[in-house]
Amino acid sequence: MDPVVITPWLWAGFILCVLFFLALDLGVFHRQARAVKFKEAFAWTALWFALAMLFAAGLAHWRSHDEAVQFVAGYVIELSLSLDNVLVMALIFSWFRVPSAFQHRLLFLGILGALAMRGAMIAAGAALIHRFAWVLYAFGAFLIFAGIKMLFGRKEMVQPEKNLALRLTRRLFPVTPDFAGANFFSRMNGRLALTPLALVLVLVETTDLIFAVDSVPAVFSVTREAFIVFTSNVFAILGLRSLYFLLAGALGYFRYLKTGLSLVLILVGAKMLVEPHGPAARWFQIQISTGLSLLVVAVILSLSILLSVVAARREKRK
Repeated sequence: MDPVVITPWLWAGFILCVLFFLALDLGVFHRQARAVKFKEAFAWTALWFALAMLFAAGLAHWRSHDEAVQFVAGYVIELSLSLDNVLVMALIFSWFRVPSAFQHRLLFLGILGALAMRGAMIAAGAALIHRFAWVLYAFGAFLIFAGIKMLFGRKEMVQPEKNLALRLTRRLFPVTPDFAGANFFSRMNGRLALTPLALVLVLVETTDLIFAVDSVPAVFSVTREAFIVFTSNVFAILGLRSLYFLLAGALGYFRYLKTGLSLVLILVGAKMLVEPHGPAARWFQIQISTGLSLLVVAVILSLSILLSVVAARREKRK
């Protein structure tokens, strides 16, 4: 059977399905602002993972087995790098003392912005790679730099007061001192003003943009197909909310997670640098299979989590 051609209609159909699931999530299951419990978060995490694997199976059937493996590799890389994003989100919510009942809505709206931003970044990246193949070497060098910086850089707490977008928002708009329920706008001295919840949303969006600068080029290390890069990003982002509620309370125990993530960035960056792109393909032929990359990433993450759990239990016994 000939593979299904990726047309604009296929792109539109996928995006419409995503919007339908998001509308179903917010309009039916989370119509009222409430805290998400562990069991519910686990169920949603399992559901999004199952849907991602079903999509991979569909790619294997209607496209090719190689593209299915590329999708799974991109999904795992994106989801693993999102774990660091989850930690930062938890620190932001803690800094602003955001009630747990409002956190789901913030993450939901953050996803809408993330989909738009990452879609634009993926389109730009795919166009650049198609026009200038050497851009992949720049991506690889950048990922190695980012991984080394994460590995040896000192740990910094979230400092919202230094966020440029947040400072600009506070300068342009009045902000109420207290939350006004789940509202992003309120009245202060007769004027329309932003609430602290709106400031948190600004931080969530800018934080995701910063993380996307690393994660989007990382997925290009396993595939050059824009549709695979986009869909793997989308499935990882969709599962990010439930993953946050599942792991936010336990992320403090994952002390070696950042080390594992930094090694993942260095690995995918090195893969981009050693593989031939464009005219360089005439001089050398080094290809690292996507399956091998996926296996190495899985081993690195599993070891970092396992070592973190062992270290936490050892400290607890002491």
